[in-house]
Amino acid sequence: MTPDDKTTPTGHRAAAADSRAAADTALLEAFGGVRGMVDTTVPGLVFVLLYTIKRDIHLAAIAALGLTVLLGLARLVRKETLKHAFSGVFGVAFGAVFAMMSGDAKNFYLPGMLYTLGLAVAYVLSALFRYPLIGVLLGPMLKENLSWRTRNPGRFRAYTRATWAWGLILLAKSAVLFPLYWWGDATQLGWVKVALGIPPFLLCVYLTWIFLAKAPPPIDVIAEMEAEEKAERERERRTPDAGQATDPLLPGWTDRIVSEAGTESADRQPPRH
Repeated sequence: MTPDDKTTPTGHRAAAADSRAAADTALLEAFGGVRGMVDTTVPGLVFVLLYTIKRDIHLAAIAALGLTVLLGLARLVRKETLKHAFSGVFGVAFGAVFAMMSGDAKNFYLPGMLYTLGLAVAYVLSALFRYPLIGVLLGPMLKENLSWRTRNPGRFRAYTRATWAWGLILLAKSAVLFPLYWWGDATQLGWVKVALGIPPFLLCVYLTWIFLAKAPPPIDVIAEMEAEEKAERERERRTPDAGQATDPLLPGWTDRIVSEAGTESADRQPPRH
């Protein structure tokens, strides 16, 4: 057994560990992580708290919107990604404007509820049409793009299961919130929505992590493309040298042929006396 054979299992284990660590990081980044949960939950908590105490829609809506803007500015100061902050600002802004214009505090939560329902439907449809949305989101982050659809059936199954989990859990959340929107009051809806903000999200992330931890590692198609480009450049670098050595039409070969022809002609001349 060679030293390389001895180290191969260790190398595979290290590669698998690196792949899982990258998947965990991509999973948290894709869904905002702990900071994303705070940014999306705290403004709603402030709204329902102030509305419960003051019964003033304008005060509660402006306070929630102002807090969301401050959280976005804090991300900007720390040079963190703003994609989750922007979604939070727009969601709270739509809810605040809708609630103040309609005079119904329950409408503060309606844009977020519609977004959750639409996302749940998107997850379910993507799983049914064999383009699971979790794989579409995480594939580029893990440098596998869509290779899991044709080259990695284990990951295809894991992404499909994770997508079903997200879709069904979000549908269940919508099934709880919409009846409260139609038949409950704003305070009940607000507190239940805050309570259902983080736990379903954590359950979805945990199930996704479980499914992916048991799946084969991703195929790094970016590394494959880079290796192919390097090999192509190497072939192009060697091709002119090979052509110069074998092509009889190049200038060097032409001079050599003329020289050899002249030598043969001289050898054939009869000797002079």
